Amino acid sequence: MRIGELARLTGVSERSLRYYETQGLLTADRTPGGHRDYADWAVDRVIRIQEFYAAGLCSSKIAELLPCVRDADGGPSAIATPRLVGDLTTERERIDRQITDLLRSREVLDEVIATAEGRPPADG
Repeated sequence: MRIGELARLTGVSERSLRYYETQGLLTADRTPGGHRDYADWAVDRVIRIQEFYAAGLCSSKIAELLPCVRDADGGPSAIATPRLVGDLTTERERIDRQITDLLRSREVLDEVIATAEGRPPADG
């Protein structure tokens, strides 16, 4: 499929898809006319890349991780390394800290909203 179709199917801009290629996250064959030609699996790959970006992973970490994850179902492949597991555990801990911070921020906002509305804040 051409880049425009992949962009439409995934909701990701063509510019982002080209960036994914430069980062080694996505590959495409070329037509005789030089246009990108993506395989069907590219849809699942792009969705997976988006999920990893949403989790806060950088492109270099995603590039390490992608070979260890099946595109179709997101399950692990057999080639994950202990070093990668350690790196990903660190990333997960970072995400957990962010979740804790966000929950704390939401509690403060809830208290401010309650005060502004003239009602007592809820007990945490």
